[in-house]
Amino acid sequence: MVSLGLSALLGLAAAPVVQAQTNTPKYSNEFLNLGAGARSLGMGKTQVSLANDATASYWNPAALTNITAKYDGVLMHSELFSGVVKNDYAAFAMPLDEKSAIGVTLLRLGVDNIADTRALINEYGQIQYDKITYFSVADYALLLSYARKLGPEGLSVGGSGKLIYRNVGSFANAYGFGVDVGLQYNHKGWRLGLMARDITTTFNAWSIDADKFTATALPGETIPKNSTEITLPRLVLGVGRQFTLPGQFSALVAADLEATTDGQRNTLVSAKPVSVDPRVGVEVGYRNLAFLRGGVGNYQQITTFDQKKQWKGEYSLGAGVAFSGLRIDLALSRLAVEKLGSTSQTNSLIVSLGYGLGSRTGGLPTTTR
Repeated sequence: MVSLGLSALLGLAAAPVVQAQTNTPKYSNEFLNLGAGARSLGMGKTQVSLANDATASYWNPAALTNITAKYDGVLMHSELFSGVVKNDYAAFAMPLDEKSAIGVTLLRLGVDNIADTRALINEYGQIQYDKITYFSVADYALLLSYARKLGPEGLSVGGSGKLIYRNVGSFANAYGFGVDVGLQYNHKGWRLGLMARDITTTFNAWSIDADKFTATALPGETIPKNSTEITLPRLVLGVGRQFTLPGQFSALVAADLEATTDGQRNTLVSAKPVSVDPRVGVEVGYRNLAFLRGGVGNYQQITTFDQKKQWKGEYSLGAGVAFSGLRIDLALSRLAVEKLGSTSQTNSLIVSLGYGLGSRTGGLPTTTR
C-alpha cells in the first residue's frame, strides 16, 4: 500500500495529464520503452536485429518471420522502486504460412492502492480515516502485429498497430493509437534491423474529471483540462552477428542506436532536433541450452558531489536456459525511468518465461535460440 499526500499524489498521477497540455510533451508514453523479455533486458535492450520469438512484436515486428515454432508465447513480470511499480508483459505469435506471421502483445505498468488523503481532515479540523479512498494509476497497451518476407532472401518487413489506455483512478483517463514499422535483413550471419516507433505519431486523448480535482483542491492548484498528447517518432537501428566458439560455445554480439525526436536529451549524442543513445549487448551460449548475457547503454552525464561532470552508463546482466521449447530467463537491470525532464534509477530483477510449441520451416536456424 502506498500513502501519498496531495502534492505527491498529483506529482505521480496527474503529471502526464498536466504535461499533455504542451501537445508534444517529452517522454510521452515512456512506459512503452521500458523493454520486454528478460533476455533482451539482460542484453541492454539490443534486440531490433536479434528478436526471434514472440517478443519480436515489441522490438521489431518484421522479426516475427524468424520464429521457428508453430506457436510461441512469452510472459514477463518485474517490479520497480521496491515493488511499488509493477510491470507486466504477455505476447503470443504464430506463423500464417512460410512467408508471414502475426503477433499479439499486452503491456501494463501500474501503481496500485494509492491512498488519496485529501479529505482526511474535515472542515472542523478533525481527522476522519474513513474519508481515505484508494485508486490505481496504470498504463495499458495492446499491439497487433503482422510481418512478411519480401523477395530478397533474408528481408522482412512488419508493422504493429498500438491501442493505448491510460488511467489515473477516477480523475482522468486517455485513449490513444499509433503505428510502429520495422525492417529486418539477415545475410551471411549478419543481422540488420530498423525500427520506427510511433512513425505516424501516437495520439492520446485525455479526458479529465475536473470536479474530482476541484472538490478538494488546495489554493493555487492547477486543474488539468481535456487535451491531446502526441508522442513523436523514434528510430532504432540495430546490427548483430553470431560467432561459433570452440567447445560448443557461441557468442552473439549486437549494437543498437536509438534516436529520439522529442527534444534534447541527456545522451551521448545530444541535440535539439535528435538525440542518440547507443547500446551494446552480448550473449554467450553453450550448446544452445544455457546462456549468459550482459549489456550497457543509456550513458548520461551526471554531476558528482564535488561538482564535476562525468558519464555514467546503465549496465545489465542476465542468464537463461532453454530446453524442449521452454525458455526461462532472468535479468538484473538498472533501469532509468525518465519523466518531466528528470531521471530516476532503480534496480530491477526481471523474470520471463517463454514457450515454443511445434516447429516450422523458413525461420532462423534453431542454433540461434
